[in-house]
Amino acid sequence: MRVVIAPDSFKGTVTAEEAALALAEGWRSVRPDDHLTLRPMADGGEGTLAAVAAAHPGSTLHRVAACTGPDGRPVDGAYALLPDGTAVIELATVSGLPLMAQLAPLTATTRGTGELVAAALDHGATRLLIGLGGSASTDGGAGLLAALGLSLLDRDGRPLPDGGGSLARAHRIDRTGLRPAPPGGVRLLTDVTNPLLGPDGAAAVYGPQKGAGPANVAELERGLTHLAGLFGGDPDRPGAGAAGGTAYGLAAAWDAAVAPGASTVAELLRLDQALATADLVVTGEGRFDATSLRGKVVGEIVLRAERAGVPVRVVAGESADARALTLTALAGDPASARGRAGHWLRVAGARLADSAAG
Repeated sequence: MRVVIAPDSFKGTVTAEEAALALAEGWRSVRPDDHLTLRPMADGGEGTLAAVAAAHPGSTLHRVAACTGPDGRPVDGAYALLPDGTAVIELATVSGLPLMAQLAPLTATTRGTGELVAAALDHGATRLLIGLGGSASTDGGAGLLAALGLSLLDRDGRPLPDGGGSLARAHRIDRTGLRPAPPGGVRLLTDVTNPLLGPDGAAAVYGPQKGAGPANVAELERGLTHLAGLFGGDPDRPGAGAAGGTAYGLAAAWDAAVAPGASTVAELLRLDQALATADLVVTGEGRFDATSLRGKVVGEIVLRAERAGVPVRVVAGESADARALTLTALAGDPASARGRAGHWLRVAGARLADSAAG
């Protein structure tokens, strides 16, 4: 039997790679002679860097020390350079919400991601793939672009401090020092389609997750609206609101393209080729619900598997959908499932293999 194992990360417990390995170990304990193909997945957020690099032999990982974290404290980052010159960058690794010691919706910055981009360009990257999931800020990508030489200036010609809370004070944008985009272009990976502004925009929808109360949301909305007035571009473009408007900023400054993350990663991992000869695909994530089938990893796997005529089994940490095998059901309660996620994923893999044997 040929089985493709392609889970997302189980956020807060195990990475996609760890989940795939645990499921495979459990499966092999029951059916050791089956052919397993592991394709840990991602959608532009956690695990994108590792998933894409692992699927491209010859990729190299380059560490960048002391990047500017989202709250200004230094954090170490890394990017992957693929053999074709593409640099893969995961915003969350240096500008992600879990890196905040304390939520600061008005001052959190994407500057560290810009520092990673600059390092990749210095190393000779000719194309960029940037995963935008999990950001801590709502700065319209201003911090990232500042690290690449763009300046937002106040009425006195002074650079603005980082953070979405200062955007409304911008009087002029100075692009003279902005580095050019790489010749192969920039592709932004995201699993959201929100515009930059309005009730479905970056501040209104995602600001509260980053610590913004109603007054903060209104201030961030004013700032992003003002930025869009200065910058131009297309704030209504689907996905422009990704990563606190970072997608908008990069599209306006560098003509970056916004792409569905899960679909793009699936292409980069050559998932369709793996499914073409598969008898079964196993996927999963921490929580499986109605949103899982709309633009996220599990939905992308299900779509491609159906197209290839391959049955799918879903493993999840928790789910109200009886079609999913849950770690919570195997462990007896959510705390036990989270505390020993790797163990219960091995149990799940064995359970699926046993049902396949029957």
